[in-house]
Amino acid sequence: MKEFDVTITETLKLTVSVEASSKEEAQQMVSDQWHAGDHILDADNFVEVEFESNDGKEISAEKAQDDTLEVLMVEPGQYPRVERIGSDLASLQKAVDGYIEAVYPYDDPVALICGEEAKLEGKPLNRALRDEDGDIYDIVAGKFFLCGLGDENFASLPKELQQKYEEKFRQPEAFLKMGSKIMAIPTEPAKAAGKGKTAPVTER
Repeated sequence: MKEFDVTITETLKLTVSVEASSKEEAQQMVSDQWHAGDHILDADNFVEVEFESNDGKEISAEKAQDDTLEVLMVEPGQYPRVERIGSDLASLQKAVDGYIEAVYPYDDPVALICGEEAKLEGKPLNRALRDEDGDIYDIVAGKFFLCGLGDENFASLPKELQQKYEEKFRQPEAFLKMGSKIMAIPTEPAKAAGKGKTAPVTER
C-alpha cells in the first residue's frame, strides 16, 4: 500500500475588453482591475480541471495501524476475542451494529463501547456489570468491545488489559429474574448450544 499526494488544478477563464495603446498596457490595466476586486471569477468561468500525482511512497506498518484499534470484542453467547477495527466513527458503529455509547465503569484506562439503543432494539442480553460488592447494577445488550484511552481519542487496549478483561468477561451469561433481583448464570458458548440463541430474562 502506498500514500499518494494528488494535486487538483482548476482553470477559470474570463475575457475582459479594455481600450489601451498597447498589449502591455491592456494587460496591466486588467491586472490592476483584478487586484482591486473588479473581476471575480466563479464556477461560471470554469474551463477545465487537471489531476497530477507524485509517485507515492510506501506506508509503514506502524502508520497503517494508526488508523485501527486493537480491541476486546464481546458478543452475546460467545467467548471474548481480540479484534482489530477501524478507529473512525463509522467503523466503531459497525462494530456494535448501531450508534455507540461509551461508558467507563473501571478504574483502568478502559472504555466499554456498546450500542446506544441495543436494549430498545431488543438485542440479546450479553454480560452483567457489577459493583465492588459483586452485585449486578446493569446488563449490556448486544455486542460491545473494550478499548484503551489515549490523550484525546480511543486507543488500542494494552496486552495486559486484554488478558485482564478477557478473564473478566470470559464466560457467556444468561439472566434470570428472581423477585426484584436479576441473577447471571454462566453458560456455554452459543456455538455449542446452538449459534445465535441466548437465554432470555424470565420472571419467577
